[in-house]
This record gives sequence, structure tokens and C-alpha cells, in this order.
Amino acid sequence: MGLNSYSKILVAFSGGKDSLACVLNLFDLGVPREKIELWHHDIDGNTGDYFMDWPCTPGYCRAVAAELGLPIYYSWRDGGFLREMLRDNQPTAPVTFECPEGCMGHAGGKGPCNTRRRFPQVSADLSVRWCSSSLKIEVAAAGLRNQDRFNHTRTLVVTGERAEESPSRARYKEFETDRSSATKGKLGRHVDHWRPVHGWNETRIWDIIAKYRMRPHPCYELGWGRCSCASCIFGSKDQWASLALIAPEHVERICRYEEEFGCTIQRKKSVRQLVKEGAPYPVLLTKEVEDSRRQSLDPVYHLSLRPDIWRLPAGAFGESIGPT
Repeated sequence: MGLNSYSKILVAFSGGKDSLACVLNLFDLGVPREKIELWHHDIDGNTGDYFMDWPCTPGYCRAVAAELGLPIYYSWRDGGFLREMLRDNQPTAPVTFECPEGCMGHAGGKGPCNTRRRFPQVSADLSVRWCSSSLKIEVAAAGLRNQDRFNHTRTLVVTGERAEESPSRARYKEFETDRSSATKGKLGRHVDHWRPVHGWNETRIWDIIAKYRMRPHPCYELGWGRCSCASCIFGSKDQWASLALIAPEHVERICRYEEEFGCTIQRKKSVRQLVKEGAPYPVLLTKEVEDSRRQSLDPVYHLSLRPDIWRLPAGAFGESIGPT
């Protein structure tokens, strides 16, 4: 069965180039817009306190959805990254998710008590790299499992992992049954998971974005090769030095928590050391990205998404440090 067999196609939309390419590829394949929903998992928990993510990311995602004529629904772990990191003999917080009717759904929050008191660790093991599992994967599953509209129907979840990114991601299946599927019993909730750009190289990603003349997330224009959290745990020394240049208070806050925990994000070096050893991306030292630099730290997105002249951003084909 093809794409027409699904009632809804849900795109996990981070705002990064790969998730944007997934959406545009659905257009190329002729999928009707009324079947597509964008789902954005707000890492910082819709708190207004941008501790880890780019402040502009939720606004950018909403602007893209409006530009493309698609609905977008937000979900988050209550209290976001910071609450989960500071958990001390407490259960993991509940998940909140937006519903099409305008109401909010809630799930979880009654699990066992335990303690984190440290940043996620740089590892392929999601039990210690808990940001991906607790703030994204489990949040998406909760939204699917707790909305009756997905029962007795077929739903397709689309995500943008690519084999080129890492040996681990190269082993991901392009198509599989989603963890939220429950075809046995009374629910009849059939959910598949498709990674349509898994075999694409970066050139193909940028080609489809250029074809639709869409402006990418501001971080690419600032030199970042990958759109993750601004304070991504996988950040290189140059990424941390770049962030320290444009948002020094943000980086200082991260450093203070490392010192409080007595455990650094990257075990061999603290963020302070990485900043000292790194060099900001050259484009940040120019005037050409002043608008993008301001926008990256502004929760209200105001830049044009269809620039008169489309240019490949400075971060394209650049440093792209991420999950192993």
C-alpha cells in the first residue's frame, strides 16, 4: 500500500534542513496538504525559558507551517529539558500535546521517582543520552497513543534521519512499524514509521530546499551545519565558541550547571575548555548575518521565508556534529 492508504502523515518537524526536506518531498510525491501535519517537540517545554534550544526555533517552525499551508501541533515534556535535568528523587514530568480541536492533551507523570542531576551524556545509548528519548521520542509516542483520532485508522510518522550522518543512523530501517502502533485488541491503531531521506546525501537535501526557495533555519546562516539545540551536547569546540560569541549568558549558564554537578557534558573537557580552545565560525565576524544573528535569539520569527535571492547558507556542507 502506498501513501494514499494513510489517513494522516505526521512529520516530526525540528526546523532543521532534513525535516524540511521531508515535508517538501511529500509535496513532490503529490501528497495532499490536508493529509499532512507537522509535529514539533519543544525541547524547553513551552516555558519561555530557552535553556537548550534556539529561541527562534518554535517560531520558525510555526512560520514555515503557515507559509506552506500546513497545520502544526506542539508537544513537550512539562518543564522541558531543565526540569528533567534537575530531577531529584522525582518522577519524570507529564507530557502535554496540542490537539486539532484547540484543547490540550496530557499523559504520564506517574512513573517511579529517581534522580538525574546531570546533562545527557555523549553516547549512542539513549538511557544516558536521555534528551532524545525523554524529550522527543517518548513525547511523540504519548501524543499518538493518547488521541482517539488515531485509533481505527492508518497513520504514517515521517522523520528525517539520514544514513550519511553516522554509522549508527546508517543502520536505521527506512520503513518500520512505529512504537506507538497497537493493531492488536480494540484500538486498531496502525502507525508506520518512514524515513524518506535516509538514503539522501546533503546535496540532495539542499537541492530540494533551493527548488522551493525556502529560507532555512537561521543557525545555518550563522555557520552551523546541523540544526539541533543551540547547546547541543555533541557540540564541537568551534560550535561552543560560536555560541559563546552570540549568546555568552546562555553558555555561562551551561557552564555553571556543569560545575554544580561535578560532571561535564563531554567527559574529557568542560564547556569552558571547549570555548577557550574553539574559534567562532568566520561568518559570525561579518555584517552579512546580523539579521540572522538577531533572529536566532528572538522567539518571534520575522524574517522572510521566501527571499528574493536564495543562497546556500554558510553552514551548508560544514561542520555537522551530531548523534553517533
